[in-house]
Amino acid sequence: MDDNEPLKIAEGIYWVGVVDWNLRDFHGYETPKGGSYNAYLIIDEKIALIDTVKATFSEEMLKRIKKIVDPSKIDYVISNHVEMDHSSSISTIMDIAPGAKLFASSKGQTGLSEHYKEDGCENWNFQVVKTGDEISLGKRTLMFIEATMLHWPDSMQTYLKEDKILFSNDAFGQHIATSKRFDDEVEDVMEDAAIYYANILLPFSPQVLKYVEKLKELDVSPEMIAPAHGLIWRKGVSRVIEEYGKWARGYSLPKLLVIYDSMWGSTEKMAMEIVEGVRSAGVEVRLRHLRKNDWSMTMKEVMESPVIAIGSPTMNNRMFYTISGFLTYVAGLRPKGKKYFLFGSYGWGGGAVKGMEKEIESAKFELAMESMQVKFRPYEEDKRACRDIGYKLGEMAKENAKS
Repeated sequence: MDDNEPLKIAEGIYWVGVVDWNLRDFHGYETPKGGSYNAYLIIDEKIALIDTVKATFSEEMLKRIKKIVDPSKIDYVISNHVEMDHSSSISTIMDIAPGAKLFASSKGQTGLSEHYKEDGCENWNFQVVKTGDEISLGKRTLMFIEATMLHWPDSMQTYLKEDKILFSNDAFGQHIATSKRFDDEVEDVMEDAAIYYANILLPFSPQVLKYVEKLKELDVSPEMIAPAHGLIWRKGVSRVIEEYGKWARGYSLPKLLVIYDSMWGSTEKMAMEIVEGVRSAGVEVRLRHLRKNDWSMTMKEVMESPVIAIGSPTMNNRMFYTISGFLTYVAGLRPKGKKYFLFGSYGWGGGAVKGMEKEIESAKFELAMESMQVKFRPYEEDKRACRDIGYKLGEMAKENAKS
């Protein structure tokens, strides 16, 4: 098969995006499996392009489009989201098809105009749309759905009514690089969707719940969801919508997560004893060393755990830099309904635990119980105390799990 071959996902509808095999960092979100930027072409009496790709891949997208149609004949360009991984090839398309109408939300038009003001956007034929607005392609109809704060103010989605395909942009995505295009062709897609949600959409969970209700009000029942990242859902459509509802409601398992870093092993010993205590309570426990596990995968564990223990050694009278960075990352994602236990070690001067407590208080997170710290290293009595704490935290995780 030609590397630039487009993929037909339904009659007259094609994936013309690109796979970014070497993507490992997406604005701080680690992507060990790579990623993709999905764009879709619909051929009807009018030709519509839904979203574009990151500018560095624009030629690859164009080669795929050219396999189907002369790109200068594109009538409609739909920009579901201003962020550059979706919009930075719009200038290229509008240069090739200057007569095309460019559809965006009101905030989408503002964002595109501000971001591409040196790219001739004053000549673009903007058409501002809102929820429920429709355009005819001939035999088919596109309906627009504003998806404000999923995950930018300008975000919207496009629904192809006759085919029941929802072009969902950043909702329902995953960061995966694969030669496959559909969810039923790859294992563990739902896990990747959960990792994506935990790192991208978690802080916008209230808006997700409103969005799911809006789909019901609009009688939108997609049989296929085509996101802007990752695989297209054709078998797991109802399940991924259901999972989004669960994640947005703050579901968690009877599970406890222990996150830590350690300099000379003292904090690590405390972490291990806490793990043993949790295990003795009959509760699943996960242990994550922050310099040996990427933060993005760890955030999925945070999302799933009602109780989280975080441990840090003291360095220069402060918490360790990885713990500080991770707490900042978590605070930005604002997971709801969690309880935190803080522990750590120090030598001649403390500071790690006090610093963590300030961060937890600033983020308005809830402490599970009084923090614990040891000087130099945990002795047997300290280890027993850690095991006892672990047992209590395990019982707390059982009580606070939410389906």
